[in-house]
Amino acid sequence: CRPLPTTRPTIYFSPAMAQPAAKKAKTDEEEAVKTTEEVEEKAEEKTEEPKEPEPPVEHEQDAKPVKGPKITEPVAFHTPDTTMNVMQGLYGNILMPLTDGGLQYFVAAARGSAGLKSGRYAFEVKLIEIMNPADDPQARQRMPQPRHSLRVGFSTASSSLFVGETEDSMCFDMEGAFIHNKTKSICSQKFGVDTVVAVVLNLDATSPNANTISLFSNGMRASQPQPLPDSLKGKTLFPTVAFKNVTVHYNFGPTMIVDLPFSCHTLGSALAKDAVVNPAPAKDAKHEVVFPVCLPDEGTFDWLDMFLEKNPGHTELSDRAILQWAAQSGIVKARGVKSSNDKPEFGFGVTALDNHSIKRVLQAIAPLQERDYIVMEVKSNIITDERKELVSKWASSGLKRRAQVMMGEPPAAFKKRSQELALKEKQEQSDLEFKVKLAETKKKKELEKKQKKLEKEKAKALKKQQKAQEAIKNKLEIEKKKKEAAAKGEEYVEEEEEKKEEEPEEEEAEEPEEEDEAMDEDPPTVQLTDEEKKLSFRQGTVPDLTPYNMNTSFIKFAIPEKDEGFDEVTFEWAKEPKCKEFLKQWIQDKKTTTRVEDLQPGDWFLAQWKDWQKILQSWHSKQNIYKAQVAKKAADKVAKQAKRAAAAAAKEHKAKAAVAKKAAAEKAKKEAAEKGETVEAEEEKEDEPMEEPEEEEEEEQEDSKVDFDKLDVFGIEDILDVGGGEPLFSTFSFEDWTMMSLRFELHLLAHAFKRDVNDPDRMGIHLEHLSFYYQKYYKKSMNQKFYGVETMQELLDLLKDTVYVTKKTKVVEAQLPTEFESLGVFVMLTEEARRDRVRRVDLGDETARLKLQNPSMPQAGAPGSLLPRPALVMSGIRPATPPVPGAVRPAGAWQQPAFRPPAGAWQQPGSFRPPMAGQVRPFGNVGGWRAPTAW
Repeated sequence: CRPLPTTRPTIYFSPAMAQPAAKKAKTDEEEAVKTTEEVEEKAEEKTEEPKEPEPPVEHEQDAKPVKGPKITEPVAFHTPDTTMNVMQGLYGNILMPLTDGGLQYFVAAARGSAGLKSGRYAFEVKLIEIMNPADDPQARQRMPQPRHSLRVGFSTASSSLFVGETEDSMCFDMEGAFIHNKTKSICSQKFGVDTVVAVVLNLDATSPNANTISLFSNGMRASQPQPLPDSLKGKTLFPTVAFKNVTVHYNFGPTMIVDLPFSCHTLGSALAKDAVVNPAPAKDAKHEVVFPVCLPDEGTFDWLDMFLEKNPGHTELSDRAILQWAAQSGIVKARGVKSSNDKPEFGFGVTALDNHSIKRVLQAIAPLQERDYIVMEVKSNIITDERKELVSKWASSGLKRRAQVMMGEPPAAFKKRSQELALKEKQEQSDLEFKVKLAETKKKKELEKKQKKLEKEKAKALKKQQKAQEAIKNKLEIEKKKKEAAAKGEEYVEEEEEKKEEEPEEEEAEEPEEEDEAMDEDPPTVQLTDEEKKLSFRQGTVPDLTPYNMNTSFIKFAIPEKDEGFDEVTFEWAKEPKCKEFLKQWIQDKKTTTRVEDLQPGDWFLAQWKDWQKILQSWHSKQNIYKAQVAKKAADKVAKQAKRAAAAAAKEHKAKAAVAKKAAAEKAKKEAAEKGETVEAEEEKEDEPMEEPEEEEEEEQEDSKVDFDKLDVFGIEDILDVGGGEPLFSTFSFEDWTMMSLRFELHLLAHAFKRDVNDPDRMGIHLEHLSFYYQKYYKKSMNQKFYGVETMQELLDLLKDTVYVTKKTKVVEAQLPTEFESLGVFVMLTEEARRDRVRRVDLGDETARLKLQNPSMPQAGAPGSLLPRPALVMSGIRPATPPVPGAVRPAGAWQQPAFRPPAGAWQQPGSFRPPMAGQVRPFGNVGGWRAPTAW
C-alpha cells in the first residue's frame, strides 16, 4: 500500500475485470541495406496487434478439507460487544443503527464472538440500505463527512470497537482505503449498496500470503493482500464492523454468499484449534447496574477507570462516555470549555447534541438491552432525592441495582495508581514547558543569527561603497594631473601606485555554525514531592463538580440505603459505620471552607442596617452643626476684633488731626503778631465724642469646655456632648468615618451570617469568602487595596478591636455581642484607634498611618454607598461685616474650604449656607448671611 494519493490508480484483479490498454501502432524502420535490390524496395509498415495484460497471479489456493473438531457455538455479535446504538434483527443477521436524538452522527460498532489465532478464514458483509435521517442544517458544516460509512476488519478482544482507530485493529472502508491506527492508504475500489464484501484473514504460516488480510467484492479480489501490522501479529483477532447510517447483513458461514476465486472456510466453520470463542451470556444470567457513590474530587473517575479495566463487560453511562464516543466518531467540539468532569459542556454547535437528547434516547434503550451498566453521576449518586430518581428508572429492567460506596482511606493499590497518574501529568506538563522554552531559545538564536547576517551585509555594502568612492576620487585626481601636465607641455607619467590593479576583495570566511547542545537535550525527569506523595487522590485541573454545584449541594450528601430501591449496597474502602462517620466529618469541614451560594440577608440584618444608616446620618449632621457653630464663633470674634481695631484707628486719626489743626492755628497767630495784624480767634468747638464701642469684658464667659485630649473615651456618658456641646467624633476625618463604618459592617455581617444560615455546624464566615458575603449583604464590593493593604488578613488586623480571625479554622468572629444599649461604642472604638494612631505617628512610626484611597464621596447612607460622607474640617470663615479700611484680614481665613451642613440645617437659627465656590460670603448686616440664590 502507499499513502493516500490524489487520484486512484487502476488495479487489475481478474481477466473479467481487466481492461485492455490501447497501444500505439509501431512502424518498423527500414531494414539495413544488404543488396542493391533491397535498397530499391520500400519497407512495408508493420503494425503490432494489441495484447491484453495478464492478470496478477492469485497465490491463494483452495482450502483443504479440515480435519478435527470445529467450534460448536455459533459466531455472533453479543450485546456487550456492541455500542448501544446497534440494533440486531432476530432473523437474517441484520445490524442497523439508531438515528434519533443525535445518534445519526455517532458510529455504531460491533465485534464478533469468535477470534482467529491461526488458519485462513473469511466472513462476509452485505450493504443492504443507506439511511437518510433528518438532519440539522448546522450539522452539515460541523459533522464529519461522509454521512454514511462502513468498515469491516479485525481487532483484538480488548481493543476499541471503533475498528481502525487504534493500533490493535485494522479494516477496509467503503471508500477503498485500508486503515490502521487512523492511518489510511488506498488499496481498492469503492463499494456500495447490494455489494457483498468478504474479508479474508490468512494466518496460515505455510501460505505464500501468510499474515495478510484481503478484501473481495462480489467474489472478485478488490485489493492485494495487505500485510498485518506488527502490533497485530501473534494476536487473536476478532471480526469487527463499524457503520453509520447504513443497514448491513453479516455472514459467518458455514457457506459463502458469493464464492471466491478459491475455496475458503468461513469463520463459523473454523477448527477449534484455530479459534477462540467467547461464550454467549447465559439466558438466565442476572445483569446489574452499578451506582458508584464517591465524594467529589476524591478519586471518582480514577476509580471508574480501574473498575472498567477489571470489568470490561460493563458499559459506562455518563456524559464523559458520550463525549468519548463522539470523539471516536470523528465529531469535534466547537468549544473546548470544560467546567467539570461530572457535567462537561457538549458544545458541538448542533442542537440535537447540545440539548442532551442523546441522553434521553440512551436512557430509554439501556434497560432493554441485556448488558451490565455502571452509571457515573457524581452529584446525583450521592444526593438522596436525585439518587432515588435515577434508581426508579431501572425498576422494570430486571437488572440488579447495586450501590457501591467508596469513602474513607483508599487501598494501597488505588494510591499507587493515583500517584502514577499524577507523576505522568506532571511529567507531561514539564515536557510541554521544556518544549516551549526550547522553541523560544531557538527562535531567539535564529533572530540573533539573522541580525548578525544583516550587520555583516550592511558592513560589506558600506565597505564596497567606500572603495567605489575612493576609486572615483583617484580617477578625478589622475584626470586633474593629466590636465596639469598637458598645460605645462609635459607628458603625464602614471605612478606605480596608480598602476596597481585593484586587488580582488577577499571573501570573509563564514563562521562555522555552533552546534547547540541544548537543542538536543532531553526534557528533565520530574519526581513527586514529599507533600504530593502523601496525597491519596490526585488533583486534576478540572473539578468533578462546578464550585456552584458543590457549594449548593454538599450539605445534602448522604450514604445510600437499601430502601431507596437498591437490591444491594456494598462498601469497598471502609465499612458502613466508618463511611458515615467520614462523610459527617467531611461535610463539617466543608461547611467551614465552602460558601453558601443561595444565602440571602434576613429581616434582622435589614432592620439593623437601616437603623445604622439613620444614626450615622444623624452623627454626620451633629458634626457639621458643631463645626458650623465653632466656625460662626470664630468669625464673630474676628469681626469684633476688626471693629475695635477700626475704632481705635479712627480715634487715633482724629486726635492727630486735632493736634495738627491746633499747631497750624498757633503758627498763624504768631505770624500775624509779627506783622502787627490781629487774628480773630476761631471759636473752638467741642469735639463730638466718638461713639465708643461697648467695652467687652476682658474674659468673656465661655461655655464650659473640657480638655478633649485627656478625656477617657470609654468613660463618656453621652458621645454627642462631651462638654460645651462638642461630640466625641468632632475631629473625625474621612479615614475615621470609613473605618468606623467598616467596623460596624463586619460586626453586623458576622452576626447576621449565623442567624441567616441557621446551621450550628457553620461556625462563621471563612476569611476566603468574606468579600463574597460582603457583596451579597451590602450590595457593594470589598477591595482590601482600597484600604491600603494587600490581604484581607491585614485589613482585619486594623479592626482587631471589633473582629478577629481564628487561627485554626480561619473564621471571622465578632468581638462584640449581638445587641447592646448604644451604637456609640463604635464611635469610642474609632476615637481610641485614632488617638493611638496619632501617638504612634508622632513617635515616628509611619506604618501606623492609614493609606486609604479618597474617592469622590457618595451621600451618606445612600443605597449601595461604599463610604459615609465625612464632614470637612473648617479652620476659618470670613466675617459677617465688611472690613473697615485699615483693618487686618486674618491670614488664610478667606481661603479655607467650605462645608455643607446636612439637609434642613439652612433653616436653623444662626445657620448659614456657603456658596459652591468654596468661600462663605458675608451679607451687609452684621451676623447675616446672603441667601444661596443671591450669589
